[in-house]
Amino acid sequence: MPAVATLLLTLLHLLPTLGLAAQLGAQERPNILFCIADDWGWPHAGAYGDAVVQTPAFDRVAAEGVLFEHCYVSSPSCTPSRNAILTGQYHWRLREGANLWSSLDAAIPVYPLLLEANGYDVGHWRKSWGPGRLKVGGYTDNHPAGKNYQGGFAQFLKARDPSKPKPFCFWLGAFDPHRGYKAGSGKQSGMDLDKVPVPGFWPNVEAIRSDIADYYFEVQRFDRDVANALRLLAESGELENTIVVVTGDHGMPFPRCKSNCYDMGVRVPLAIRWGKHLQAGRRIAEFVSLVDLAPTFLAAANVAIPAEMSGQSLWPLLRDPLLHEEGKQATEKSARDHVIFGKERHVPCRPDHSGYPTRGIRTARWMYLRNFEPGRWPVGDPPLYGDTDPARSIGKGTTKGYLLNHKDDDAVRRCYELCFGMRPAEELYDMTADPDQLHNLAGMPKHQEVLQVLWSKLRSELVATKDPRVIGGGEQFDRYPHYGGSAWRPAPAQPKKQKK
Repeated sequence: MPAVATLLLTLLHLLPTLGLAAQLGAQERPNILFCIADDWGWPHAGAYGDAVVQTPAFDRVAAEGVLFEHCYVSSPSCTPSRNAILTGQYHWRLREGANLWSSLDAAIPVYPLLLEANGYDVGHWRKSWGPGRLKVGGYTDNHPAGKNYQGGFAQFLKARDPSKPKPFCFWLGAFDPHRGYKAGSGKQSGMDLDKVPVPGFWPNVEAIRSDIADYYFEVQRFDRDVANALRLLAESGELENTIVVVTGDHGMPFPRCKSNCYDMGVRVPLAIRWGKHLQAGRRIAEFVSLVDLAPTFLAAANVAIPAEMSGQSLWPLLRDPLLHEEGKQATEKSARDHVIFGKERHVPCRPDHSGYPTRGIRTARWMYLRNFEPGRWPVGDPPLYGDTDPARSIGKGTTKGYLLNHKDDDAVRRCYELCFGMRPAEELYDMTADPDQLHNLAGMPKHQEVLQVLWSKLRSELVATKDPRVIGGGEQFDRYPHYGGSAWRPAPAQPKKQKK
């Protein structure tokens, strides 16, 4: 490699430490607009080739910026996924915050408040952190995502003081496409149900295609929110100096997706735009995690990245012309050839309040999963299987309801077992030959070597990040309070207010 190119590559990889804004010679630190949907998973966007769902705003961000082919969450569950995004740490490092309907220790640094302490205007709209109880973790008069603007992004922009201009960081949240759905909304909007793609772990029947279309309907509603935010940025003259990020917190709310560590549970859309600072139209195949966003934002703002953050800034990847010249192969091997993730308790889906702990590693060819408690039902005890949406019920008119009501049909039995049946301690899938992860290869002798290599790599990273499931103490995850209630027990009582 030429000496100049080698020096450039070295400097680019030092950007997270040196501060991106200083390295780029930027006149102003960039704004950050973070748009996150609730239960929106890969590959449900036009930019990924889905021919039914219409996502023009996401597609625009991808076309004018960078589209990520392999982006993963820390956990396929709302609270731990969002905790991981805010803190830049894998959820298993966050104690109680590793579970759904939990809390977050206010002593753990979060990127919005770090930015606020360094001169940024910070705010959020609709669902950002949670669900759970923030006060339990020490958030009494503040919020990890900044002030709540009930009037949305427009109100936030209007509230800024023009006499004291500051860069801003805004969390544009949503409740779409979380259940429940208006049955038939997708079809009524004009979607052709015959064209809706159905993964191999569900029967390809109209009832399920219609349920997917209803989910698409809400994905499109979220996309319109993103489009409106882009319009407001343009009207305010802030678009070109704003890092726009669009993603989801985990996979779609359907069986074998949300609250599962398969690809359609942990893989999400991700597109990033930042005007002239990013080469437009690039697609990045390297593996990234949403825990990488916090250090990415801090590096862009020239703010020190806390040592405890698990994630790694994306800027070397985003701006590295040696690894990413359009139409050419990478000139050297990228370190981002895999990603790790996991799951603790989603909802209390059995009487003893325990979850279904899993950790996983994904490479271009393989996915390996380690299930730490294979004696438990993976998505909750029958008959409700309360750890899959819609939780605590069979769900009339939903994909879950169809599978449970037709589980004895010859054409459905295999799908039912894949979605709700017991799972072994280890799972191994060839993602090239079996992208829907229908055939577990973990028990086959010819695959033992690759299985051991993947488990060794996964285990070493879990040890390095001090995961209690491998270093000891993991049983505590099942004991933390769940503040949302369940089919077996009510939510814990709210603390009584002290009388003055």
